[in-house]
Amino acid sequence: MNTVHELEARRNAVLEEMRSIRSMRRGTINEQYFKTRIKGRREMAQQGPYYVLSKREGQKTVSRRLRSMTELKQAQQDVNEYKRFLRRCQEFEGLTARLGELERGEQGLEQEKKRSRSPLSKIER
Repeated sequence: MNTVHELEARRNAVLEEMRSIRSMRRGTINEQYFKTRIKGRREMAQQGPYYVLSKREGQKTVSRRLRSMTELKQAQQDVNEYKRFLRRCQEFEGLTARLGELERGEQGLEQEKKRSRSPLSKIER
Protein backbone atom coordinates (compact mmCIF):
# COMPACT_ATOMS: atom_id res chain seq x y z
CA MET A 1 0.00 0.00 0.00
CA ASN A 2 1.81 3.02 -1.22
CA THR A 3 -0.81 5.49 -2.33
CA VAL A 4 -2.85 7.83 -0.19
CA HIS A 5 -6.04 6.43 -1.74
CA GLU A 6 -5.10 2.83 -0.83
CA LEU A 7 -4.22 3.81 2.74
CA GLU A 8 -7.47 5.71 3.20
CA ALA A 9 -9.47 2.79 1.83
CA ARG A 10 -7.77 0.35 4.23
CA ARG A 11 -8.28 2.73 7.18
CA ASN A 12 -11.99 2.91 6.37
CA ALA A 13 -12.17 -0.89 6.14
CA VAL A 14 -10.45 -1.17 9.54
CA LEU A 15 -12.92 1.30 11.06
CA GLU A 16 -15.85 -0.66 9.62
CA GLU A 17 -14.47 -3.88 11.07
CA MET A 18 -14.10 -2.22 14.47
CA ARG A 19 -17.62 -0.83 14.19
CA SER A 20 -19.00 -4.32 13.45
CA ILE A 21 -17.88 -5.67 16.85
CA ARG A 22 -21.04 -5.94 18.94
CA SER A 23 -19.66 -7.38 22.15
CA MET A 24 -16.18 -7.67 23.67
CA ARG A 25 -14.54 -8.17 27.04
CA ARG A 26 -11.07 -7.55 28.31
CA GLY A 27 -9.41 -10.42 30.18
CA THR A 28 -8.45 -14.06 29.99
CA ILE A 29 -10.29 -17.29 30.65
CA ASN A 30 -8.57 -19.67 33.05
CA GLU A 31 -9.28 -23.21 34.15
CA GLN A 32 -9.31 -23.96 37.87
CA TYR A 33 -9.10 -27.32 39.58
CA PHE A 34 -9.61 -28.04 43.28
CA LYS A 35 -8.39 -30.96 45.33
CA THR A 36 -10.92 -32.30 47.81
CA ARG A 37 -11.11 -35.26 50.11
CA ILE A 38 -13.85 -37.76 49.36
CA LYS A 39 -15.65 -39.22 52.38
CA GLY A 40 -14.22 -42.54 53.49
CA ARG A 41 -11.06 -42.24 51.35
CA ARG A 42 -7.57 -41.10 52.17
CA GLU A 43 -6.53 -39.81 48.75
CA MET A 44 -7.44 -36.42 47.36
CA ALA A 45 -9.62 -36.13 44.28
CA GLN A 46 -9.34 -33.39 41.73
CA GLN A 47 -12.52 -31.52 40.83
CA GLY A 48 -12.93 -29.32 37.82
CA PRO A 49 -12.32 -27.72 35.52
CA TYR A 50 -14.07 -24.56 36.61
CA TYR A 51 -13.74 -21.63 34.22
CA VAL A 52 -12.97 -18.12 35.42
CA LEU A 53 -12.84 -14.82 33.51
CA SER A 54 -10.05 -12.67 34.99
CA LYS A 55 -8.98 -9.11 34.25
CA ARG A 56 -6.91 -6.35 35.84
CA GLU A 57 -8.67 -3.34 37.29
CA GLY A 58 -6.08 -0.92 38.58
CA GLN A 59 -3.78 -2.80 40.94
CA LYS A 60 -6.16 -5.74 41.46
CA THR A 61 -7.15 -8.81 39.49
CA VAL A 62 -10.91 -9.26 39.32
CA SER A 63 -12.25 -12.73 38.54
CA ARG A 64 -15.71 -14.05 37.85
CA ARG A 65 -16.63 -17.72 37.59
CA LEU A 66 -18.38 -18.75 34.40
CA ARG A 67 -21.14 -21.07 35.60
CA SER A 68 -22.43 -22.60 32.37
CA MET A 69 -21.12 -23.66 28.98
CA THR A 70 -23.21 -20.88 27.42
CA GLU A 71 -21.47 -18.29 29.59
CA LEU A 72 -18.09 -19.84 28.76
CA LYS A 73 -18.69 -19.77 25.00
CA GLN A 74 -19.93 -16.16 25.12
CA ALA A 75 -16.93 -15.09 27.21
CA GLN A 76 -14.54 -16.82 24.78
CA GLN A 77 -16.13 -14.99 21.85
CA ASP A 78 -16.02 -11.67 23.71
CA VAL A 79 -12.35 -12.08 24.68
CA ASN A 80 -11.46 -13.01 21.07
CA GLU A 81 -13.35 -9.97 19.79
CA TYR A 82 -11.42 -7.75 22.20
CA LYS A 83 -8.13 -9.14 20.88
CA ARG A 84 -9.32 -8.53 17.33
CA PHE A 85 -10.25 -4.96 18.31
CA LEU A 86 -6.74 -4.35 19.69
CA ARG A 87 -5.14 -5.69 16.49
CA ARG A 88 -7.31 -3.35 14.40
CA CYS A 89 -6.36 -0.41 16.65
CA GLN A 90 -2.68 -1.14 16.04
CA GLU A 91 -3.26 -1.47 12.31
CA PHE A 92 -5.19 1.81 12.27
CA GLU A 93 -2.35 3.53 14.11
CA GLY A 94 0.22 2.26 11.61
CA LEU A 95 -1.90 3.20 8.61
CA THR A 96 -2.50 6.69 9.98
CA ALA A 97 1.20 7.23 10.63
CA ARG A 98 2.05 6.08 7.09
CA LEU A 99 -0.68 8.30 5.63
CA GLY A 100 0.75 11.31 7.45
CA GLU A 101 4.21 10.54 6.12
CA LEU A 102 2.91 10.31 2.55
CA GLU A 103 0.93 13.53 2.81
CA ARG A 104 3.97 15.40 4.11
CA GLY A 105 6.14 13.88 1.42
CA GLU A 106 8.34 12.05 3.89
CA GLN A 107 9.86 8.71 3.03
CA GLY A 108 9.89 7.66 6.66
CA LEU A 109 11.46 8.70 9.88
CA GLU A 110 14.79 7.14 8.96
CA GLN A 111 16.20 10.42 7.64
CA GLU A 112 19.95 10.66 7.92
CA LYS A 113 21.14 12.32 11.06
CA LYS A 114 23.75 15.05 10.89
CA ARG A 115 26.99 13.68 12.13
CA SER A 116 28.68 15.48 14.94
CA ARG A 117 32.30 16.39 14.54
CA SER A 118 34.81 14.60 16.61
CA PRO A 119 36.89 16.67 19.03
CA LEU A 120 39.96 15.91 16.91
CA SER A 121 38.47 17.55 13.83
CA LYS A 122 38.36 20.91 15.66
CA ILE A 123 42.05 20.66 16.53
CA GLU A 124 43.10 19.85 12.94
CA ARG A 125 41.84 23.18 11.59
